[in-house]
Formats: sequence, C-alpha cells, structure tokens
Amino acid sequence: MQPRNMSMSGVVDLAAVKAAGEAKQKAEQSRAEAARTGAAPAGATRLVFDVDEAGFQEDVLQRSTEVPVVIDFWAEWCEPCKQLGPLLENLAAEYAGQFVLAKIDVDANQMLFQQFGVQGIPAVFAVVAGQPIPLFQGAVPEGQLRQVLDQLVQVAEQQFGIVGAPVDPAAAEQAEAAAPPPVGPYDAALTAAADALDAGDLDGAIRAYRNVLADDPTNPEAKLGLAQAELLERVQGLNPQTVRQEAADRPTDVQAQITAADLDLVGGHVEDAFGRLVDAVQRTAGDDREAARVRLLELFEVIGADDPRVTKARTALARVLF
Repeated sequence: MQPRNMSMSGVVDLAAVKAAGEAKQKAEQSRAEAARTGAAPAGATRLVFDVDEAGFQEDVLQRSTEVPVVIDFWAEWCEPCKQLGPLLENLAAEYAGQFVLAKIDVDANQMLFQQFGVQGIPAVFAVVAGQPIPLFQGAVPEGQLRQVLDQLVQVAEQQFGIVGAPVDPAAAEQAEAAAPPPVGPYDAALTAAADALDAGDLDGAIRAYRNVLADDPTNPEAKLGLAQAELLERVQGLNPQTVRQEAADRPTDVQAQITAADLDLVGGHVEDAFGRLVDAVQRTAGDDREAARVRLLELFEVIGADDPRVTKARTALARVLF
C-alpha cells in the first residue's frame, strides 16, 4: 500500500508545516534578540505574573500546555512568603523560560486557595498539562528549591513533551555577533524531502529529514516531516481490518493498541488514536506503559503542539500519570 493512497485528512499539511516552521524560527530569532537587548519580544510570555480567579483558566491552565507553571500561594502578612517569593522570582528569571511563575494572593483569591487544598502558606504547586502537582509548603533552602524545579522541568519534558523556551542571553549575544545565516538555509533539502514523501519514497524522505536534523536538531519542519514519514513507514503494508480486530480482541496488548493508534492517525482519526494510547497508559505499567506514552508523544509530533487535540490529549495523559 503506497502512502499517497492513504487518507491523511486531518493529519499534516506539508505547506502548513513549512509555514509553521518558518514562523517558529522567526519567533526564536525574536526571543534571541530580546535576550541580547534585554527587551521583551512581541507576544512574549511573562516569566512572573499575578493571577486571580478570573484569569486562572487562561493564565495557568492553558499556559501549562506549553510550559510548566509554578504557583506561589502567598499573602502580604506572611513573613516566610517574603523570603520565598523573591527567591522564586529570581529563579524564574535564571531559568529563563523553562517554567513561569504565577503568584496568587490567597486573601484575594479564596476560591483558588480552597480548590488547591492549601493548608498553609507559603505553598508552592505546579501545573503541567492542566494538572496540579504539589511541590512543597513553607520556605525551603535555595538548593532544595533548585532540585524541585529541575525535577519539574525534567518531568514536564520527559513525561509530556512540554518544554518551555529557555533563553541563554550570553549564547544569544554570541550568536548575534557571529551573524547567523538567514532563516531557511535548508529550504532545498526540505523541499526534496517533502517531494520524496509525496512520491511515496519513504526511505528517501526519512534520510533527507534526518540529514537536516543532524545539522539543525530543532528544525521544526524537519521534525514534523520525519514524524510523518516514520508513521507512514510503520503502517505500510498493514491490513487495517486485521489490526483493528486484534486491538479489539486484545485490549491489554500494548503493541496491538500502538499499531492501531498509528492506523487511526493515518486515517485522520486523531482523537481516537490519542484516546487509545491514553487508555493504554492508564491500564498498564512498566515497559508497556512507557512504550504507549512514548508513542503518544511521537504522534503529538505528527499533529503539532499547537493543535487543540494535542492540548486535550496532553491533559488526559497528565490525569492518568499523576
């Protein structure tokens, strides 16, 4: 079965992928320039901000699908809060986008205080993919706080594929001084890869995308194109009816569910594919659970992080993992 005959409805539009990749590269250049000059780029996420009940959905829950959000519950009368708050703010600046800090005044936001079950302040939580994670209560030493934040950043990336936008000002300044090449130095290679993919030459497309990533590991168009090509290679020659019947007959067989999820996605059934793998993560443990989780993250790459179906699935994944 040739890839060009597969229904890719709702999956990936290569032209849109290329446009998104170029937009992302421009945004990264904007962030680097902002780091060099000390100015905030247009549309940049604030690293530290106050949150109230009205803005919680947008400022915390929605933002947590893109970057870990640390919440500092505090009050003006709380002396330990006056020690911990500035330390958290300094570390938010130091971590430079790997997490953001939301500050909630408990006196003015009693509903949030109660919903999180806070017993005393200062209290620090995180929200990742819409799910709250208790971190600690009371003032803690800086060394312990750094360990907690490092673990949070690691969990967000490894478990959910959520990575902030860290900026190293020194590196940005060096890059600017080095006069980097303009956006799109891989246009020819990416066009050749897309042409190979469209022609059903999966091996050629995979090689071409990997060659780009060898030089530019974060290239968004190459990452998405490679994810699509590898997906099509995995389902090539499969009998959809047989695969789905095996998945239905063996609901606890993780590999059967993974293979069926691949076919779901290729057929444009994005939410079915995501839901199948979230269910597999929930039902399993150990290596099986990890295999289902990793494949789910790989399918997120095919669709793109900004797609609302990915955001919804990340939240569902968080619910079953925590």
